[in-house]
Amino acid sequence: MKKKINSNTLLLIITIALFVVMYAIGCSVYSSKGFSNLQTFLNILINNAGLLCVACGMTCVMLTGGIDISVGSLIALDCMLLAVGMEQWGMNAVVLCILVLVIGVVFGLVQGFCVGYLQIQPFIVTMAGMFFARGMTAVICTDQVSISTNELFVALARLKISLPFGAYTNRKGVLQIPYVRITVVIALVVLLLIFLMLRYTKFGRSLYAVGGSESSATMMGLDVKKTKMKAYVLSSFLCSIGGICYCINTMSGNVQQAKGLEMDAIASSVIGGTLLTGGVGNVIGSFFGVLINGTISTLVKTNGKLLSSWSNIAVAALLCFFIVLQSIFAKIKESKK
Repeated sequence: MKKKINSNTLLLIITIALFVVMYAIGCSVYSSKGFSNLQTFLNILINNAGLLCVACGMTCVMLTGGIDISVGSLIALDCMLLAVGMEQWGMNAVVLCILVLVIGVVFGLVQGFCVGYLQIQPFIVTMAGMFFARGMTAVICTDQVSISTNELFVALARLKISLPFGAYTNRKGVLQIPYVRITVVIALVVLLLIFLMLRYTKFGRSLYAVGGSESSATMMGLDVKKTKMKAYVLSSFLCSIGGICYCINTMSGNVQQAKGLEMDAIASSVIGGTLLTGGVGNVIGSFFGVLINGTISTLVKTNGKLLSSWSNIAVAALLCFFIVLQSIFAKIKESKK
């Protein structure tokens, strides 16, 4: 039990504790500005629904010891395709969403084949994918395209799912009912499915085995190349789901959209306890990593006097902290062998 806690759970416990402490401080310091209201927490989920989907996919890739830096550009491509397809080409929203998911699978197949079967470094492959997706976004359209005429998408963007608890009265004395968007529901369903997949399926266990030791995984009879390819397919597929959520939130497509989101996804996974070397991590940790990322941004915005760049500085500091922790735990584990 002690070994299990030390190797797999301690980083997750630290991440959860950090989030609780950080959020509690925010509630205490900025209570007068409404930070302690339930809707503030729900807004963090709403604003980061797309990132949560991407972080789940990134975690699966990082479990194999790989990385995917193309996800931000793929989301930009998805959003631009959805926006232009609905507003300029007059296509059906459902058909476009299916097309976006298919593109995600094909994108992942190409990258996964290069990483798994051709054994090219994941960073190089996904960097090429990043440039390609961002370039294709500009090929489709170089201007910002807003979605305003598609009734289904507008309805989804405006849909509020009210919660039966947590109601509060604002400064004007008006009763506020907490709500979430459809994107939060999608993201939480993705989180649950990936958690169950990693915990209870053969493919999920294979991801951990490949990241732990490729030679050992091969001797166990696992197809390492196929497992890696599947991980990248899953990552790009989840990224496309995140792209749909992102587009519902922003209701627009832009060449510069989601720039740097790949780094947010990697940071969320690492802060959530996923080892950069693979073999250790879970999506629950990534979920709290996303919450920490969102909480930091919300704290900076609530303060009102700090530059937005302070949120990047704080995330960078936390990232360095968790990388150092991972290194320490790795050395302790090696010394016990």
